[in-house]
Amino acid sequence: MRPIRNFYHLIVTAGIRAIVTCVIVICAAQIAVAQDPDMDDLFVKLAQPGNDAWRITEADILREWSKSGSASVDLLLKRGEDALDTGDLDAAIGHLTALTDHAPDFAAGWQLRGTAYAAAGYFGPAIADLGRALELEPRQFAALTQLGAIFEEMERTESALTAYRESLKIHPHQQEAIDAVARLEKEQTGTDI
Repeated sequence: MRPIRNFYHLIVTAGIRAIVTCVIVICAAQIAVAQDPDMDDLFVKLAQPGNDAWRITEADILREWSKSGSASVDLLLKRGEDALDTGDLDAAIGHLTALTDHAPDFAAGWQLRGTAYAAAGYFGPAIADLGRALELEPRQFAALTQLGAIFEEMERTESALTAYRESLKIHPHQQEAIDAVARLEKEQTGTDI
């Protein structure tokens, strides 16, 4: 009698787990839909060269990208940002590594850790993280601009120009990328700045 009882217990337990998993997935999908504004419209607005309100659009995009849906992930992101702002690169990388471990599909975490790695001079890990951010969110203009800066530092001019130009296709108002393209193009033609 005991083996049958254990068998039913296993079936019931597995069924409950399956139902709980389905409920979690459905709730997460509904939350994502409810919190996700029409990002395509924001990117169309951002890409307009004559958009005088581009800073507002940029802020709206960055705000949406920073929403993880998890208080603990948000806390790790905030701690990572704060540490990066104060120049504590080891702490920033530590917080952001915890973030990427807990939320591997959160592009903002990868982008920010890539920035921290780049600031620390760890270009290999920085490039890998920025690449992961771009896999998750191909319009991550900050990741593209950071890649351009890394490639420029590594004296890989063509790669830097490609990254900057791709970033400017998404967000044509980034002064850092505009200046970098002008500087690198002048270097390529041999013209002094």
